[in-house]
Amino acid sequence: MAELILDYRPEWLPVWAANLLIFAGFAALAFVLHDMAVTLVRRLTRRSESFWRTLLPKLRRPTRLAALILGLGLAAEFAPMNAESAIALQRVLTFGFVILIGWSLIVAIDIWAVLHARQYKVDSEDNLLARKHLTQLRILTRSASLVIGLLTVGLALMSFPGVRQYGVSLLASAGAAGIIAGLALQPFLTNLIAGIQIATTQPIRIDDAVIVEGEWGWIEEITSTYVVVRLWDWRRMVLPLTYFIQKPFQNWTRETASLIGTVMLYVDYTAPIDVLRAKLEEIARASPLWDGQVINLAVTEVSERTIQVRCLVSSRNAPSTFDLRCEVREKMIAWMQKEMPHILPRDRFELDAPRQEGFSASRASA
Repeated sequence: MAELILDYRPEWLPVWAANLLIFAGFAALAFVLHDMAVTLVRRLTRRSESFWRTLLPKLRRPTRLAALILGLGLAAEFAPMNAESAIALQRVLTFGFVILIGWSLIVAIDIWAVLHARQYKVDSEDNLLARKHLTQLRILTRSASLVIGLLTVGLALMSFPGVRQYGVSLLASAGAAGIIAGLALQPFLTNLIAGIQIATTQPIRIDDAVIVEGEWGWIEEITSTYVVVRLWDWRRMVLPLTYFIQKPFQNWTRETASLIGTVMLYVDYTAPIDVLRAKLEEIARASPLWDGQVINLAVTEVSERTIQVRCLVSSRNAPSTFDLRCEVREKMIAWMQKEMPHILPRDRFELDAPRQEGFSASRASA
């Protein structure tokens, strides 16, 4: 084919220009055919569920690269090239093919994760299992994509002799460059390993209610290197993955979404505890936030002036527990102010009998 092209090539057209026209024409033809195929698939899936339509953008770019590689490979059969140009083209196509394989693997993992995640509903009431699988999917897919990306870049660089040593160093971590890169990437690799450990052991999951650094919030996002905690006032706290492996923290929804809320009251020594307990039960049973599991009131501490009463009520999740605690606190205080104001904390001053008699005699003499 190349000899036939040379025979019909005009004398005024250089060989490099002919090659450029051939490759450009085949690349354009590959793109046109690819766009036609995408349009056809989009029309065929127009009436299907929206999920399958969302997969098309994920597949469009990798398939476009595949079409370009195929077009350039066919153009090489028609282009009149010398040995050096053919070797250079072969290396470029090998580089693109390796990139295509790695990219396709990453897209395949992403699609598999989306398909697997469809089985679980995070917005349901009991979403413990869904949060568990969603956390594993996000961490493992990002870690796998990162590893595949590094391997792909290393293998692709090995296709060019001039930069082959960098690909070998990237894959085998050999030589001085590999040691320097390993030292520079140590925090990154440490967090990557911590992410795999979190995905398997799961001390935290997506949407877990946690207390970190004295702040209360929810696990909003877990990446391959850091965790985003959405605090109660909508601030975001960003912490490295190693934080949740090396430092203690509170996870309020580790085993279940239900929580027990605590309300502390301080009352006088004359307060009737049984009456307070009955009032707490009345408030909890009337509240739609209570899950019907835990109601308890107990005296937990005393001081020289007051006694500390702890009220326990349970709810189905962290936000409901917080609202229920506020409701119990407000209604108990309002009830004590209205019905039993004498049990509120107060100070007492008592005078002994001799001082009172002396005080009365002094008033009488006056």
